[in-house]
Amino acid sequence: MKISLTQKYNVPGPRYTSYPTVPYWNEADFTSEKWITTLRQSFSESNSKNGISLYIHLPFCESMCTFCGCNKRITKNHSVEEKYIQAVLKEWKMYCDLLPEKPIIKEIHLGGGTPTFFSKENLECLINGIFDHAVKAEKHEFSFEGHPNNTTHEQLKKLYDLGFRRVSFGVQDYSPTVQKAINRIQPFHNVAKVTFWAKEIGYTSIGHDIIFGLPFQTIEDVVDTVEKTNSLKPDRLAFYSYAHVPWIKGNGQRGFNDENLPKDAEKRKLYEIGKKLLIQNGYHEIGMDHFALKDDSLYKAAHNGNLHRNFMGYSASKTQVMIGLGVSSISDSWYSFAQNTKILEEYYEILESNKLPVVKGHILNDEDLIIRKHILNLTCELETSWTAESLNFTELPEVLTALKEIENDNLIVIENNKIKITEEGRPFVRNICMAFDLHLKRKSPETNLFSMTV
Repeated sequence: MKISLTQKYNVPGPRYTSYPTVPYWNEADFTSEKWITTLRQSFSESNSKNGISLYIHLPFCESMCTFCGCNKRITKNHSVEEKYIQAVLKEWKMYCDLLPEKPIIKEIHLGGGTPTFFSKENLECLINGIFDHAVKAEKHEFSFEGHPNNTTHEQLKKLYDLGFRRVSFGVQDYSPTVQKAINRIQPFHNVAKVTFWAKEIGYTSIGHDIIFGLPFQTIEDVVDTVEKTNSLKPDRLAFYSYAHVPWIKGNGQRGFNDENLPKDAEKRKLYEIGKKLLIQNGYHEIGMDHFALKDDSLYKAAHNGNLHRNFMGYSASKTQVMIGLGVSSISDSWYSFAQNTKILEEYYEILESNKLPVVKGHILNDEDLIIRKHILNLTCELETSWTAESLNFTELPEVLTALKEIENDNLIVIENNKIKITEEGRPFVRNICMAFDLHLKRKSPETNLFSMTV
């Protein structure tokens, strides 16, 4: 019996927020000293021209959402806020002391966890503390993730006053059955309220995150969620595939079984129906799993060729340096990656010893850098070529061989040393990137590492 393309290509694979992906980092050759050397080099090359990005991880949540694979600490004790803010600011000061001049910050993203776990006073302390040692780029883009159940009007106003113009609210799905399964009870009223507040205050880009493939989710649930989303008209949407990775330590993915999850063609149908409804309502598909209205900066970046992708996801700001602050955060100097410890107590202990809390990373070699560019091109522009820059490694025939079958399935077009992803190929961007992933080719995973690609 002939299998569908969804069945054929629905295999475990990376989401390519980096290349090489974290499981393939060469930790043996990495040191904090090498990381700092590459950071200084990249900072000197780019700070005055493009500025830098900051990702700040705020890990605390009041309850466990069982769909979530992020690093978090569950607590209702808000006395943890001040100690954490002071630790992040100490880490930031240590970085600034290593750099030759004041950083020009083009982009800040507060992620989590739940950033709106923190009071407006502590959020103000955090941002003001960051700018004790830095300056704002003229055209900056500051954003944060807000939980609709606990984001207050005062928090939204305070962050707006501090320069934030973009907020993303986690919606996931409006079905009571799905919400119960993922322990995220969140009435539509709460989402509508914070969305209207943000519009009233003046935020120029309001985003909603919704997910397909959740436990017990049906076509009717997706239609209802998208219709409710359309009624609020957020400027952009992330319409993610649920990443089922229950093997990751500390993951909250429980409360449902594998058989409760939509599979293969059934799961893909949820996306296609949601996508059709979004396009009918004026949204445009951007890269992988993202949609935006024409006046949103993400749409403009995609059409101007300025769309970027990093550990924060898709961004309208292209910077060469991204410094990650806080527990588990990942930094990117373009030439190397560095990750902080994932253990909160260890994060505090390392900082108390006046050391950066970096515990692992990867120094990119020439081959890594070239492949990284191609994967960025594919995920951001849906095409890449090797006319201006040769791939320069012996495995090019191997890459083209892997792409040949994908081409035969009409997912890409290859001509004149250029690859273009077709409309039929858009659901399989991750699979197309995997053809370039030489680390993955050379050493297939022996255990579960990645979620399914479709």
